[in-house]
Amino acid sequence: MDTPGRTTPTALDFTVENVEKALHQLYYDPNIENKNLAQKWLMQAQVSPQAWQFCWALLSPEKVPEIQYFGASALHTKISRYWSDIPSDQYESLKTQLFSQIACFSTGSKMVLTRLCVALASLALNTMPDAWPGAVAEMVRVFQEEGGGVDGRARCLALLELLTVLPEEFQTSRLPQYKKGQVRGALGREWGSVCPLLQQLLRRTDSPGAVKARVLRCLSSWVLLDVPLNESEDLVHDCFSALPDPELFDPAVDAIVNAVSQPDSQRYVNTLLKLVPQVLALQDQLREAVQSGDMETCHGICRIAVTLGENHSRILLEQVDHWQSFLALVNMIMFCTGIPGHYPVNETTSSLTLTFWYTLQDEIMSFESEKQVIYLQVYRPVYFQLVDVLLHKAQFPSDHEYESWSSDEKEQFRIYRVDISDTLMYVYEMLGAELLSNLYDKLGRLLTNEQPTSWQHTEALLYGFQSIAETIDVNYSDVIPGLIGLIPRITINNVQLADTVMFTIGALAEWLADHPVMLSSVLPLVLQALGNPDLSVSSVSTLKKICRECKYDLPPYASNIVAVSQEVLIKQIHKTSQCMWLMQALGFLLSALPVEEILRNLHSLITPYIQQLEKLADETPNPSNKLAIIHILGLLSNLFTTLDISKQDDESADVSAPPVKTTPPPPGPNPVVVVLQQVFALIQSVLSKWLNDSQVVEAVCAIFEKSVKTLLHDFAPMVSQLSDMLGQMYSTIPQSSALDLTRQMVHIFASETDHFPPIKALFELVTTVTLSIFQQGPRDHPDIVDSFMQLQAQALKRKPDLFLSESLDVKAVFHCGVLSLKFPEAPTVKSTCLFFTELLPHCSDVPPLARVVQEDGKLLITAVLEGIGGGASRSLMDQFAEVLFSLNKHCFSLLAVWLKEALQPAGFPSSRVTTEQKENFSQQILRERVNKRRVKDIVKEFTLLCRGLHGTEYAAEY
Repeated sequence: MDTPGRTTPTALDFTVENVEKALHQLYYDPNIENKNLAQKWLMQAQVSPQAWQFCWALLSPEKVPEIQYFGASALHTKISRYWSDIPSDQYESLKTQLFSQIACFSTGSKMVLTRLCVALASLALNTMPDAWPGAVAEMVRVFQEEGGGVDGRARCLALLELLTVLPEEFQTSRLPQYKKGQVRGALGREWGSVCPLLQQLLRRTDSPGAVKARVLRCLSSWVLLDVPLNESEDLVHDCFSALPDPELFDPAVDAIVNAVSQPDSQRYVNTLLKLVPQVLALQDQLREAVQSGDMETCHGICRIAVTLGENHSRILLEQVDHWQSFLALVNMIMFCTGIPGHYPVNETTSSLTLTFWYTLQDEIMSFESEKQVIYLQVYRPVYFQLVDVLLHKAQFPSDHEYESWSSDEKEQFRIYRVDISDTLMYVYEMLGAELLSNLYDKLGRLLTNEQPTSWQHTEALLYGFQSIAETIDVNYSDVIPGLIGLIPRITINNVQLADTVMFTIGALAEWLADHPVMLSSVLPLVLQALGNPDLSVSSVSTLKKICRECKYDLPPYASNIVAVSQEVLIKQIHKTSQCMWLMQALGFLLSALPVEEILRNLHSLITPYIQQLEKLADETPNPSNKLAIIHILGLLSNLFTTLDISKQDDESADVSAPPVKTTPPPPGPNPVVVVLQQVFALIQSVLSKWLNDSQVVEAVCAIFEKSVKTLLHDFAPMVSQLSDMLGQMYSTIPQSSALDLTRQMVHIFASETDHFPPIKALFELVTTVTLSIFQQGPRDHPDIVDSFMQLQAQALKRKPDLFLSESLDVKAVFHCGVLSLKFPEAPTVKSTCLFFTELLPHCSDVPPLARVVQEDGKLLITAVLEGIGGGASRSLMDQFAEVLFSLNKHCFSLLAVWLKEALQPAGFPSSRVTTEQKENFSQQILRERVNKRRVKDIVKEFTLLCRGLHGTEYAAEY
């Protein structure tokens, strides 16, 4: 029946005995390598022609279930994946054999029975609707007939299993799209045979629980085929009747949820309206479950209510005559949101409801304004109640209880609070400023109350404020001054509360920038928190936000902020990443001070680290002093990232041009340059010992790269000495971080006459060194190749004159690009394509580039076609299309010749494409000189042909 290629010399050994040996090895051999070999061999056996012989033998009654299961699986594999190999005159006998085996196994192993049912389902799907019309009706008839010595209950369960797997197999089948549509239609027509059977079994009082549970699972499976809701309505009502039975509860919930959530169900408004009272009738069962702590029942009933509300809120809102019943459903979901207990320890239900509130709000806000006003009268109070419920659910448990939680439970609770925060932020869109006033009034009453209150209550209200202020512009709110006034009145005796206070202050940083007089109220709290390692993340991130947003109002506090920061840095209170943030905060802070004050603060801040670095530079390299060096260099990098004494224009029109400063810097050298010049010799000394350590080199380059990005042209005094140092570094041990820094220098300084000579010398030097790497074999250095291609692209973009130099081997650079297109690393190939798309437009104005393209362009087109033909990842096709488009635009007549020559050889770029398809591709490409999007589509189409994927499910995902 089958003709697969024999991939192993042992293909002839696919006998029953050998399969059984391999299965024994797979299940019982302790050696993992033997298991893997057995697994591989069995997979080959399963698809071999011999599978048709051994699979039936393996199903013999005397075999153990594991062996029988493999036989059934092999059958399913052959039918589902190699259907075309089965002659049509054998369909009937195969069907008869499968019916017979299913009958045998109806009282045998459940897992084997399921696999056989899946095999028969696959056969049915492949033969519907032509070769086996009325397949489902026949299945029902065959299993309802007496005989075969199998009792009725076992036959009934086997039939239900078969009917359940049939739609499931359809959902995962590999049928072609046209056939899938035909089969879906045929299955829809077969519902008429399934529905009465399920109803009859569900309503019979003598049906065993196991049968009813299987009926419900079968219904679940069928409704996913978009069975019209009005046709399954009676069965869905029966599902509600089954909910009080614990054995049937879970499958009944699944069936209701699947039926109600089908997209097509929106058409059946009357049926949906009948479902609402049935869902509301579950409230007593829900309350009993809450009182008895039955989380599973709470979860299931909540799923039903939320599914109905979430999928059909628009339709149910529009039924104005039934507004009270829908409001009752909304209140039932509110009960689920506020279900007693702490998530995730005492309950797991409330999280299911959050997306419902988004959906309902979206529907209400999408009505035209007149309608919207009416709905808001009803639903605004509901959403205010929701805010109270959510803030109650966001409260931490008692300290004692929280300590007993596992780290996993604490993490789930943290994520749950983030979800609540997102919901509150969304709800603000509907409730507006009144929501903030509402929260402020509650907080005010809480903090001025004589009675003692729990910190949890205060924390939750602040968390509500923080959730909104983090993303919504609260600058116009009249309650924020009062809130800032209340914050110092909070008795902070707990880490969680202190964290939330910090994050709330951080969320108000922009507001503080507009109301700097309030800084004195909150800054002392932040500086005090900096000394507490438990508040590390919240205090440092808040200080950073304040320093960024309010820097021009901070000079009066600067000395205090610097002193406290220095103290916590020296005491090593914070982890590395928080130390880096703190340095960034200080960079923002110092930027607003007069230059002499910046220098004075820099001196006191940096001197201890410089002294430490001098000491480390003298030591013999070892892992611990390496970490210390990287840490100090990182602190300097982060400080210089944000220390900017002139204002930049964020609205700069041309993104590709170097950034511009809008206000001139103060006269005299930039403080960062002063410091860099002072430590330059020390950094060189560190480098001399650590030059072969990429992480240290990267940390050194980062200092200069961050400084160049921030200072831009103010960095000019350092260009010459940094170019020298980079050249020496790269000549000794080439590393990609040095190329990235060179690219940054080219970007900003290559067009400046004063700095062109050192930049040109550096560019030529790193190019020559990298060309020698290519001669030795660049495959071990994809990162260097990637950075080198990016550097060349940047040079072409900023200063193509660099390629006029006689010292630059343009031809060799071009050849390196062609070679880099064949690298397996996608980022490297992307950078290389960028290099070529920058190079080709210069064929007209840079003679050396024109010459090399004319002489060697065919090599480029061949490499591009090779990639499209299957040599490169499909994710890169857009980049290859860009190169083709650029060639077509700038070298049209040459491209026509190259394409013809390159596509001439048989089997290139793939043996799967014909000469006609290649010619068609070539003509399509040459025709498109304006529409880049079209070229990308042509390349995608051609690459699918080359890979044999055209018209497959893979192509659909592409």
